[in-house]
Amino acid sequence: MTLRTPFLAITLLCTSQIVVQPVYAQSLPAVAQALSLTEVLAAARNNFDVQSARQAVAGAQGDVLAADRSPFAQLSAKTSSIDLQNGIGAGNVLTQKRIDKSVGIDWTWERGNKRALRTAAAQHALDAAQADLQETQVQQLLATAAAYYDLSAAQERAEQVGAIERSAAQLASTAKRRVQAGDLAAQDAARTEIEARRAQGDSLSAELDVQRAALALAQLTGLAAPKNLSTTQLRAQHVWPHAEASTNTDAPANTQELDAALARRADIRAAEQRVQAAQAALDGAAAQKKADITWGTSLDHFPGTSTRLLELRMQMPLQLGVLGAYDYQGEVARAQANLGQAQTALDKARLLAQGDLQRMQHERSTSAQRTQSYEQDILPRARQVASNAELAYSKGAMSLSDLLDARRTLRATLLEAVAARADYAKAWAAWQLRTQPELLGAAP
Repeated sequence: MTLRTPFLAITLLCTSQIVVQPVYAQSLPAVAQALSLTEVLAAARNNFDVQSARQAVAGAQGDVLAADRSPFAQLSAKTSSIDLQNGIGAGNVLTQKRIDKSVGIDWTWERGNKRALRTAAAQHALDAAQADLQETQVQQLLATAAAYYDLSAAQERAEQVGAIERSAAQLASTAKRRVQAGDLAAQDAARTEIEARRAQGDSLSAELDVQRAALALAQLTGLAAPKNLSTTQLRAQHVWPHAEASTNTDAPANTQELDAALARRADIRAAEQRVQAAQAALDGAAAQKKADITWGTSLDHFPGTSTRLLELRMQMPLQLGVLGAYDYQGEVARAQANLGQAQTALDKARLLAQGDLQRMQHERSTSAQRTQSYEQDILPRARQVASNAELAYSKGAMSLSDLLDARRTLRATLLEAVAARADYAKAWAAWQLRTQPELLGAAP
């Protein structure tokens, strides 16, 4: 019984480390400064996916330039009336030989406002590409925020598991000394050794989870990634957003506000611009019913007859001629089908976006309530139960099995509380990034 007083002091010290003090700086080597949410979001705003979307915008800008031009004038040159029977005579081939030479210019007049409609379709496609760029940024920031809080949660789990590992190792060491002193059965000491080995395995697994989370964050941001499992280069700050008492205060309360939130979404704007582009393409297809006219003129030079002969000409397709009537029904039908597809895609995007906002609103509210429940009720009780169990076991009023059960309960509760905080943080970040796109890169 003489060893129980120092054993009580040791176990209470270990329990205080489990409950209160963050020990990640001890369990994981710190080789880089911890990153804030703002820093990782700033890095993710120009990752590979965003760069690819930005190149798509540049391509769409080129399409606008290509569409906003009239047909080129055509320069033509010809020679004719070459007399193969009697010859073309002597002299200079350009001025004296009897060869009819001409130089002319032809230009097509596009009727039906085709150029404006073509340009409008390209411009709407450009606007859609720009909205896609914003949506890609939002998607990457959403993924980055989730990965950031996954890393933060993994670090905190590593802290808690590391503290539990040290506490279990200390308990096993104390139990071994008690067996040597004849104060504890060897069976109980073996159980504490098993618990210490299990805690060690859990700690290694938690370390691996940190490395995986750091790698996932590095892939999204392009920041330095861990090069091996013994070094952690990416670290997240231990800053969790505060779970408000009510998370519905800034949520859409009526249809008008919900519609406004939907209108601010980049994916909705992209779908709307594609509908406008399809409508312009349909108008352009219908405009082909107005035949384009090609105007031309040429100057002829024919020695012996005249050196200044002028030709004027006009050409246009006979769409309704005797050789067969065609009013561009195929092009119009294809454009109408494309417009229908674009409208269907817009309706689907609106439905999915509305459900997405409602889902995020509910997730934020539920996760906040769950986090508050753990922080204010469940976790304090689990800590108190574990503390009481340590005290009771030190006085011989509780068996080792009950003590280990109390420790396992505290461990599970601590990890569940970390998961709850991470779930709320990810739901909070998703709500902020989706409903307030002008605050991209905001941090708690």
